[in-house]
Amino acid sequence: MKNTIISGLILGLSASLFVACGGESTNTTSPPKVMADGEACAAAWVSTTVYATAGTKVSRSGRNYTNAFWTQNQDPLTNSGGAGSGQPWVPGFTCGTTPTPTPTPTPTPTPTLSCDIYASGGTPCVAAHSTTRALFGAYSGRLYQVKRASNGGTTDIGTLTAGGYANAAAQDSFCAGTTCTVTVIYDQSSRHNDLTVSGGGGAGSADVAAVANALPITAGGHAVYGVYVSSGVGYRNTTATGTAKNGQPEGMYMVASGTHLDDGCCFDYGNTEQPLPNDTGNGHMDAVYLGFRCEHPPCSGSGPWIAADLENGLFQGNGSNTANTSVPYNFVTAILKNNGTSMFALKTGNAQSGGLTTQYNGTLPNGSYTGYIPMKQEGGIVLGVGGDNSKWSTGSFFEGVMTSGYPTDATENAVQANILAVGYSGNSNGGAPGTIIAPGAKCVDVAGDDIGVNLTAVQLWDCQATAVDQRWTYNADTSLSTLGRCLDINGNGTANDTLVELYDCNGVGGQKWVPQADGSLKNPQSGRCLDSPNGVTTNGTRLRIHDCNGASAQKFQLR
Repeated sequence: MKNTIISGLILGLSASLFVACGGESTNTTSPPKVMADGEACAAAWVSTTVYATAGTKVSRSGRNYTNAFWTQNQDPLTNSGGAGSGQPWVPGFTCGTTPTPTPTPTPTPTPTLSCDIYASGGTPCVAAHSTTRALFGAYSGRLYQVKRASNGGTTDIGTLTAGGYANAAAQDSFCAGTTCTVTVIYDQSSRHNDLTVSGGGGAGSADVAAVANALPITAGGHAVYGVYVSSGVGYRNTTATGTAKNGQPEGMYMVASGTHLDDGCCFDYGNTEQPLPNDTGNGHMDAVYLGFRCEHPPCSGSGPWIAADLENGLFQGNGSNTANTSVPYNFVTAILKNNGTSMFALKTGNAQSGGLTTQYNGTLPNGSYTGYIPMKQEGGIVLGVGGDNSKWSTGSFFEGVMTSGYPTDATENAVQANILAVGYSGNSNGGAPGTIIAPGAKCVDVAGDDIGVNLTAVQLWDCQATAVDQRWTYNADTSLSTLGRCLDINGNGTANDTLVELYDCNGVGGQKWVPQADGSLKNPQSGRCLDSPNGVTTNGTRLRIHDCNGASAQKFQLR
């Protein structure tokens, strides 16, 4: 034992002398190793504790240390070093400063919308049209196209987000200072059954496009625009695919106005003739209709009613159906489904509250009504007009879909719930006949007693709720009409202070009026605005055009 101790001392001394003489030690030590932050602190070091087992971890002043061998009362702050340093403690991670991890973003759930509901029910959408919102939860594409009157430029209006609402601000920006029309309503389904302005058909010439800003409403808290259908406005697809043909089952719905309607033919959405817009016989259409037309009296109440346009007949049932109640709601859900061989059903609902009402569920027209069993659909798609392009109707359209297959009641109930969740609000009449509030809180009025012959003066007068000649319609061609005639600049003139009058609607530039952001009504041809001379607001003040100046005398608001 004594010899061993002496040998160790000699070896240690020899090593020291070697280094002292400039030699290189073979017993090199590594520098303290500082580990990365983020570890939790071990038990605090205690000076009186015996740390007998190597590998014991302690913490001191925000850092963990591991003992290399037996130790007691040796502070890790002053007695630590890297492995092999001869120190009892080896420094490790700093502790107690664990950085907050970057949270993993929670993905926004894809909403379940109308066409997702139909798909889950086994009756997928083969056409989905809307200018207000997406109808598939994952859809983030184009909703519709608008076209400028000023230079013919076009742009597509899409959704704000996937499964979201229309970017109406993009339309407002693109159309600032001019009039825009809706030239395409895109199909959101993979079929791309887009709707374009209808060409001429068996009942008349080609249609015109809807004025893009004529129907401002709110959906999902967002300002959006619907499709304002006046007489002559209509859309169609005569090359549609995937839609029902020759007795195949299908379903469809549209959300429309229950107050902006008439008894003309025919405010339809759904299956129609293709490739040509001609009446090819009973059973060749299958479209949902809304309006005041009662083709098989008696009808219940005063309307409007839902019906199935099956060609050569608007059917509320198998003939008269007095159980079909009126639906004069601001926004209406109108549903039609047809199994193509024996039966069809009609349902309605208030698109702002409540559930669906079954207005009819029974046999397809038969007996004296022939040609409807089985159906002979041709698979085209129509909006706003009849199958043969009968275009004498009015309406407001916000959304609609067509399905493959006969939807279940449960599916339709879920779709109605989704429509309610949209929160449609505003005036679904859009540009329906209303008053033009003029300077001095007067109304734009036709002189005389609701006669309105050509060249009759247009003036200011006290607003009267029953005055027919104070009810103006803003038409698709940007004209304003009442009593069957249009607000016209005398002689189609353009000079300052030319008077305005009532005259037969003829499409000339002197009958075009475009609302401006400052509340004025501008005539694009003259570049001048409707004006009350010198701001006078007494009854009988004759109106004129004058240089646009933003004055109160040029504030005219369509209501």
